Amino acid sequence: SASHHISTTSHPETMATTKEEDVQMMLVCKTHLGTRNVDYRMKRYVFRRTVDGIHIIHLGKTWEKLMVAARMIVAIENPNDIIVASQRPYGSRAVLKFSQYTGANPLAGRWTPGTLTNQITQKYLEPRLLIVTDPRTDNQALKEASYASIPVIALCDTDSPLENVDVAIPANNKGKESIALLYWLLAREVQYLRGSLPRSQAWDVMVDSFFWRDPEELMAQEEMDQGYGQDWGAQQQPQQQQWDGAATSGNWDDMTTAAAGDASWDAPAAGGGDDWSAPAAGQAGQGGW
Repeated sequence: SASHHISTTSHPETMATTKEEDVQMMLVCKTHLGTRNVDYRMKRYVFRRTVDGIHIIHLGKTWEKLMVAARMIVAIENPNDIIVASQRPYGSRAVLKFSQYTGANPLAGRWTPGTLTNQITQKYLEPRLLIVTDPRTDNQALKEASYASIPVIALCDTDSPLENVDVAIPANNKGKESIALLYWLLAREVQYLRGSLPRSQAWDVMVDSFFWRDPEELMAQEEMDQGYGQDWGAQQQPQQQQWDGAATSGNWDDMTTAAAGDASWDAPAAGGGDDWSAPAAGQAGQGGW
């Protein structure tokens, strides 16, 4: 790990600039916005409280804890021994992308109970490290990690319970942009520390690829793309002619005159009137029922 240490300290000025830039990105992704509630163990990470009661997270501390987490991840020789879990849909894509770039083992979606404790199950795993997106939704994973003595890194909001969490990364874990950015920063730092990406070079992967995409949003996007694929001009031209034709042929006038002339509107009404009154008239006039 000495080489890693040298690689970090040999570019202090690049580190400083990345910290500034990272904090800027965190602000854009609303990573600093906590919740109205605060857990007493998370108070140390809260910078201040806004007028409307929302706790603001100290992003300097968030960044430092990301660096600590990255060092823990790098310390594990076989990256496949790291489980990254997210039961919350917003974190599912970020978890998969993070695992793609770091070699970790993603468990997005439902956590099968017994994954870390029940040896008989098909999915039984014995990881060296667990990373979770939210200690509250992933509490089954945390509980099992505590039984199996597995260290845990967690993205923790101001109201997150810190039981069984070893390294808390204080951040907004509710928004999809925030979750994506945190995993992106973590993946980038891991690559810097491993030396697979030089610090002098920016990571060319965009944060957007970590964002969770709503299936409905994707459908709408596909429809839009298909629509734009066709020639708009050709599509619009015949419609224009039809409307003009309709206006000039006097179809509209015919309809209005018909309505005014009592030809089509009143005829059924009159007929209806006869039908309704016929039995009444029969009863009154003839009494022959």
